Amino acid sequence: MASFTSFSSHRSQFPALQSKTYFNFGGQGPLPLTASTAITEAYTFLQETGPFSGTANQWLTKRGEQTRHAIAQAIGAPVGTVALTDNVTVGCNIALWGITWQPGDRILIGDCEHPGVIATIREIRRRFGVAIDTLPLLPTLNGGDPVAMLKQHLRSHTRLVVVSHLLWNTGQVLPLKEMATACQAYPSAQSIQILVDGAQSVGSLPEHVDSLGCDFYAFTGHKWLCGPAGVGGLYVSSSALESLHPTFIGWRGVELSPQGDPRAWMSGAVRYEVATSPYPLYEGLQAAIAIHETVGDRQARYAQICQLSDYLWTELKRLPDVKLLKDSAPKSGLVSFQVEGRRSHKKLVEHLEQKGYCLRTLAQPDCIRACVHYFTLPSEIDSLIQVLSELLSS
Repeated sequence: MASFTSFSSHRSQFPALQSKTYFNFGGQGPLPLTASTAITEAYTFLQETGPFSGTANQWLTKRGEQTRHAIAQAIGAPVGTVALTDNVTVGCNIALWGITWQPGDRILIGDCEHPGVIATIREIRRRFGVAIDTLPLLPTLNGGDPVAMLKQHLRSHTRLVVVSHLLWNTGQVLPLKEMATACQAYPSAQSIQILVDGAQSVGSLPEHVDSLGCDFYAFTGHKWLCGPAGVGGLYVSSSALESLHPTFIGWRGVELSPQGDPRAWMSGAVRYEVATSPYPLYEGLQAAIAIHETVGDRQARYAQICQLSDYLWTELKRLPDVKLLKDSAPKSGLVSFQVEGRRSHKKLVEHLEQKGYCLRTLAQPDCIRACVHYFTLPSEIDSLIQVLSELLSS
């Protein structure tokens, strides 16, 4: 077995890891005690202070900005480019509905995108008469070139490319910087922008979002960052800011005159924020981000994820009837596999959960997905392999 950094004491801060063997970080990360405590203390403070008092409002404003700074540092982006949202889907909707669509515009969407994004794009097609093209990324999983595939599918009226940084079903990491360069170089009727679904990448991949060349990057805090559900964000590049119009509009996104009259958008991406939010959850996300930052830097944590992913992939490959989607270990924490001859992957995952192992199934392609984080233990992988072997042999 390879040598791994031990995180036994670190893991003690995550209650879910004490009762389950957890391989579902891509669905939702376990909340550390410091985060749940911060949320509870914030609610208590607000009630004791008066939830709509001057003191409470000053505290909320200050802590909201601190959360924005913490998120900006976690994703590697300027503070002014970050809007606080509820989750990835909300961030994608802000970007998709904020573009001024014209009949004849085209959207190029990858074939591995989440149903929420697909549904939104189809509604945009219905309302505005845009065309939808599909970017085949599944064929590039094992040795293909996503950049070359992108170049083949761009059209003169392509206005937006929609892809994920880390594909949620296969674990493939896309070369976003090179794909953004290809879009910028394409002789289009107008500039081609890129919207990125960062649901699986923020908190797992080490890249600085601002250096990728993307226009919009939606992400959440409740997966690999292990924050509470209900807090996420949207990065809007400085160059894309003025062309993306707010759709949902509220007091947080506008500058008010002394008389309280809205007179202009707020500077930066905060203009896409609307109104009252569950602010104590912001405290939880800050605490979760701080937990990770006590353990090396992003690159070191990513290296550990890849090492564990390689180990899981290798051990799964030894099992009879198990087929890995990737023919080499993913450069991410997502390892997807199929069990040949099984009529229902769902039943197998249900049996695993009954035994205390949390994984999940995916529909496209039909497979099982196991996720490892930097603090997953090799012994947990060994245990999963043993239980899988017993279930498959029976």
